[in-house]
Amino acid sequence: MNVDKLVRDALQEQAAEQDGPRGDLAGRVLTTRRRRRTRAIAGAALGTAAVVAAAVGVTALGSDGSGGDDPRPATRPDGGGVIAHPDQAVPRDFVAAGNVGMAGYAVSRDIPQKNGDSLLVRQYFLLNPATKKYEKADAKWAWAAVAPGMRTAAVLEGELPARRIGMLDLRTGEVTRWITTERPVAAVEWSPDGKRLLATAYSKNPDRLIDRPGDHEISGPQPHLSRTGFFVIDAGSGEVGPFRPLPQPRAEKDGYFPGLSREDMHWNRDGTRLFVMVYEGPRGANYRDWYTPSGAKTSAPPGERHTGWPRAGLSPDGKLLADDSHARTSAIRDPRTGKEVARVPSQEQLAWADSKRLVALACDPARCTGDAFGMRLVVVTVGSKKAVPLTAIRKSPEGYKRLWSPMLTTR
Repeated sequence: MNVDKLVRDALQEQAAEQDGPRGDLAGRVLTTRRRRRTRAIAGAALGTAAVVAAAVGVTALGSDGSGGDDPRPATRPDGGGVIAHPDQAVPRDFVAAGNVGMAGYAVSRDIPQKNGDSLLVRQYFLLNPATKKYEKADAKWAWAAVAPGMRTAAVLEGELPARRIGMLDLRTGEVTRWITTERPVAAVEWSPDGKRLLATAYSKNPDRLIDRPGDHEISGPQPHLSRTGFFVIDAGSGEVGPFRPLPQPRAEKDGYFPGLSREDMHWNRDGTRLFVMVYEGPRGANYRDWYTPSGAKTSAPPGERHTGWPRAGLSPDGKLLADDSHARTSAIRDPRTGKEVARVPSQEQLAWADSKRLVALACDPARCTGDAFGMRLVVVTVGSKKAVPLTAIRKSPEGYKRLWSPMLTTR
């Protein structure tokens, strides 16, 4: 499969992701790359940027997002085993494996605007921890990020960016508290321990492609670069830390390739550093730019310096590193050396269920085509060639053309 098709498939798969680009952007990214002769996007390593809290021990949050008297995760059964529904192509009932549960899923669509713009809109289906079923969330939520423990979600009202973050009780569907930021934000991510929020600020909606009349190099609405910086927020008190400026690089700077409007900030595995995915550079380049929570540029943590595109990243015990896919399998590497030590039967490594098992997207071996269609959610084990299905082959939810994308976090 050639690089262009792999990039296109990866971007389409990211369409419904909280921190992924819009599906129809893929073709424009590739066209822009060819016509403007900017630096190439790194091969097949884009992967699905599923919103995944690192698989580490956490305390379940109460409905107010500040932690409760009960330190046990809300939805984790004894043993942290596999909860699968391999007959469900669109999930209805709770799915989990080991330390990780599917807190919900998202599906997106593009809506043409009267002024020539194109707006990406997400619909979320979130887990109700009381019923253990996925329920359609209020359409006003343009962004939702579920906390570890799966009792609370941080939500933003559309259209983005928004100046306040809501703490949504997933049992009742009610916002229990609002947190106001001095600058508008368009993305929120929970720290691995569930105690902090990372909010990425934008001056414009990164999910809106803007029509640029007179640009003859490429047709249709185009991405724009409007990230301004970020905030780190204490989830318990609601205290918002100082604004940390971090604008997106411009196209003219160092040959940077501006293929994506949305370039959100993310936590690393243990919540000590932040990173931004870098959509440029040759194979073997650093795919992440690293920062301290105060906004200073820094180096990669020792165990994460070989990390590629997969958000699964480093295993909980720090001994294995989930890396990129090739055909029907994905690589597992030694985080110290970057050397491949195993392969697992999956195409998208999403999160570590424990130190040996991964939750991933994988195709049916009998009809594996290598694209987003024909994939299901599975559990794979390092050292095994078997993939245990968690869901059926994904289908589009009723009323949507695109596939659903999983939202994973610790339980």
